[in-house]
Amino acid sequence: MGRPRKALLDRRRIGRTALELVDETGDFTVPEVARRLGVQTASVYHHVDGRAGVIELLREQVVDELDAGTLDERPWDVALEAWARSYRAAFAAHPRSISMLMTSPVRAPRVIDQYERVAGLLLDAGFAPEAVMPIITGLDNIVLGSALDMSAPEVMWVVGGEAEAPRLAAAQAATGPARADQAFDLTLAGFLDHCRGLLVRDRTAAATDGREAGGPRS
Repeated sequence: MGRPRKALLDRRRIGRTALELVDETGDFTVPEVARRLGVQTASVYHHVDGRAGVIELLREQVVDELDAGTLDERPWDVALEAWARSYRAAFAAHPRSISMLMTSPVRAPRVIDQYERVAGLLLDAGFAPEAVMPIITGLDNIVLGSALDMSAPEVMWVVGGEAEAPRLAAAQAATGPARADQAFDLTLAGFLDHCRGLLVRDRTAAATDGREAGGPRS
């Protein structure tokens, strides 16, 4: 038998096609994915569990563009900053996917694995367990908000006509063309500084608890 003219349907092709549709229109439907792939809708459902399953394949496509190797760097704050910058670049390439992915629970194993590594990085550094998810969520908010900002118009505040705001206009003019990058750098630096303060607090609390648990020495 000759080779088929089209590659066999697989999960990666489904995810890639859904991401292409979202990049183009901001959304997708499973029938649209099937039409673009040249297959029946039922064939797509054979590989995924409905729309939610396609969203997770789409999520994997975006996250595969991250450099997970940054999480091997040390110390923890160097690794976290490098990962955040790679994370931002990956989502800045697909800004229309952000609202969809932010409102859908994360289930994709390859994505969960990266967050597991981030959690391990923070716990190994000495952060208290109850601090880990707020840090991860806060970093998500910074990165994804900035990725959206990168797709926004460079001039976001249109001053003139009935809107008299000379100081805002002067500040905007002085900023130059890298407003989104400067804002991200500022916010990420402040976030990491705050996390370093949390780590000092958590380490101090752990040391105090350890001394109290040991009791007085005779």
